[in-house]
Amino acid sequence: MWVWLLRRIGQVLPTLFILSILIFGLQQLMPGDPALILAGEERGDPQVLAQIRAELRLDRPIHEQYLYWIGNVLTGDFGFSWRIRMPVSQLILDKLPVTAQLAAMSFIIAVLIGVPAGILSAVKRDQPTDWAANGVALFGISTPNFWLGIMMILFFSVELGWLPPSGYVPLTEDFWQSIATTIMPAFVLGTGVASVLMRHTRAAMLTALSQDYVRTARAKGLRERVVVWKHALRNALIPVVTLGAIEFGRLLAGAVLTEQVFTIPGFGKLIVDAVFNRDYPVVQGVVLATALIFVLLSLVADLLYMAINPRLRQA
Repeated sequence: MWVWLLRRIGQVLPTLFILSILIFGLQQLMPGDPALILAGEERGDPQVLAQIRAELRLDRPIHEQYLYWIGNVLTGDFGFSWRIRMPVSQLILDKLPVTAQLAAMSFIIAVLIGVPAGILSAVKRDQPTDWAANGVALFGISTPNFWLGIMMILFFSVELGWLPPSGYVPLTEDFWQSIATTIMPAFVLGTGVASVLMRHTRAAMLTALSQDYVRTARAKGLRERVVVWKHALRNALIPVVTLGAIEFGRLLAGAVLTEQVFTIPGFGKLIVDAVFNRDYPVVQGVVLATALIFVLLSLVADLLYMAINPRLRQA
């Protein structure tokens, strides 16, 4: 196990290195000059612009800028935000709990809806239950998040007055108020992920149910519930776990439109503001942190494979 884990980490490090080059290099292609934005009313003064570029090391060759940035990152220093003069690591730590809570709630909703619906759809193939589940999944995939969010605000907040229309309250301040402010955006995000999980779970279950070991289990006289849940589902979960890790990572990366509709101060809003203001250190820090989250989730998914299928532990 430890040898495998060290081997996987050894494979991940070159990936992160290449990603850091892409993150830094592609950002240099963005139009606009950060010095002009930071100069404000003095943007016409060449001396002021030259001083800002020197302070931010924008006057150095791009390879020197990259080496300076990646050297600081390796020590845990993501730099300072050029716009609000705060450490990027502090901004990430402030916004990550918000996005993590929203992502976790969305993912729980998605799993509770999508996986059982996919199993039921596969077991009841070509029956009304299957058609209904596929129709609901198609609706969930096709419906824009911002439209569903606005409709939920109009119904649950404006018409019924059950939930606050926007804003965010941390869990540490008021648990139930925090749930109330995040349940609607979590449901909006969760329904889209649930639709994807449902379709993949259905496809994986249909493949598993057609295998010889399932037919053998049925021939032995095992109950259909045992055949489905113990034999077919366990093997069908491997591709679903992969998809789940990817979708959870995508949720942690920030849902820009949903966060804007519900005024959630998470990763999505942070990176959008940073892009518009050419705040390079924030963009680089958030994107690199997101890439690291995806890599860690990939490792977690691999560990779950071994828990689901013991034969993989011998590979």
